[in-house]
Amino acid sequence: MENIIEENKVASAEGKVDFAFVIKVTLVAALGGLLFGYDTAVISGAIGSLENYFFLSAAEKGWAASSALIGCIVGAGVAGKLSTQLGRKKALIIAGILFTISAVGSAVPEAFTTFIIFRIIGGIGVGIASMLSPMYIAEIAPSEYRGRLVSCNQFAIIFGMLVVYFVNYFISGQGDTSWNDTVGWRWMFASECIPALSFTFLLFLVPESPRWLAMKGKDEEAMNILTHISATPITSLNDIKLSIASDNNQEKASVFKQPYLFIVFVGVALSVFQQITGINVFLYYAPEIFKKIGGGNTDTALLQTIVVGAVNLIFTVVAIFSVDRFGRKPLMIIGSTGMGICITAIGTAAYFQSTDVWLLVFVLGYIACFALSLGPVVWVLLSEIMPNQIRGVGLSIAVAAQWIFNFIVSQTFPMMMDNKYLFDTFHGAVPFWVYGAMCLLTILFVWKYVPETKGKTLEEMETLFIDKK
Repeated sequence: MENIIEENKVASAEGKVDFAFVIKVTLVAALGGLLFGYDTAVISGAIGSLENYFFLSAAEKGWAASSALIGCIVGAGVAGKLSTQLGRKKALIIAGILFTISAVGSAVPEAFTTFIIFRIIGGIGVGIASMLSPMYIAEIAPSEYRGRLVSCNQFAIIFGMLVVYFVNYFISGQGDTSWNDTVGWRWMFASECIPALSFTFLLFLVPESPRWLAMKGKDEEAMNILTHISATPITSLNDIKLSIASDNNQEKASVFKQPYLFIVFVGVALSVFQQITGINVFLYYAPEIFKKIGGGNTDTALLQTIVVGAVNLIFTVVAIFSVDRFGRKPLMIIGSTGMGICITAIGTAAYFQSTDVWLLVFVLGYIACFALSLGPVVWVLLSEIMPNQIRGVGLSIAVAAQWIFNFIVSQTFPMMMDNKYLFDTFHGAVPFWVYGAMCLLTILFVWKYVPETKGKTLEEMETLFIDKK
């Protein structure tokens, strides 16, 4: 408590938020989100060629698509410790280096095992960035703008996906099927070097998180940053120090003790629901889905995938301008309802083998509803709800859970679609119906357990969840 700024100094600390500074830092941190999207979606254009080049079975095809997610689980698991010990900034630099190594390594292998190793390395970078980019933005952002600024990270994720869809389409057009099966897919992975190196370099130009600095007793450095991001920097530092001191006065801040246990449970549940509602099936396998249920060729399927990415991007922008206006909870409930309706319709269309153009409308409707809700809003909530003292560990657990269920969904989808009984009997409808049922569970969970966090400071979140238990 002795390091806390005296309250009588607060009045002299009135100022203005330096929005240019906040935006600059947000854009650099959001490049981690762009790489997240780029690295995870590059597989969508390459998976068919990988299947032909390495002669993959259905299970191996799923492993090629989902192996990076093992690295994501590891990365998310270590990100909390890295961010606590080294700081948010240095941990993100490590992620940028891992992205670069993976981009080069995934482009050159002649053996499937070597390819998998480098995809896992890239996945570790994704896991670190997926947790730390939104957390870093949340710790920099003024509370009244935090929702839309953290949503910029989701915009960057989707933008990264859309960029790589265009890159994949451009590369695939440079040769015939044989060229793509032997060379084209290598250029798809190698192209990630450009954003990876840019991200790593730009991180050296931004400051450390003021909340991490305060936790480490570096109050003067924290104050220097808070003068740019808070109209009342001394009050902000005082609140941060009070929160940390309060946590330190407890027996031991642990995610397995109340009130933290319930907060971490909510974070884990939100992460799981974001994945088991099926979004990454479309992001990773979109060209293969369009070819299988729509009967199109590779070029047409890749173009349809670009349309999916564009819709995802447009409605993410809508979410950015809505999340601080309408709140987190309404967007989650409305979006999950739309997702459930659309993906159930997709499954029904597959069951009746009705693959007319209107099926694409439901796919795009599902993507739009996700982009308006579970996509950006889950990341906003995860970055908000964890108290200062357990933010690193709590986010690590929640994000690791997200990647675990991402892996489960990504690994099992091609196996379900390839299952002779399921496909011959239900024509590929089963996984989509399962995801639709998960949308209903998401609605019920959010309605009962997730409080509205709009406009609250990070230090006020804990009481919201205590009241919600």
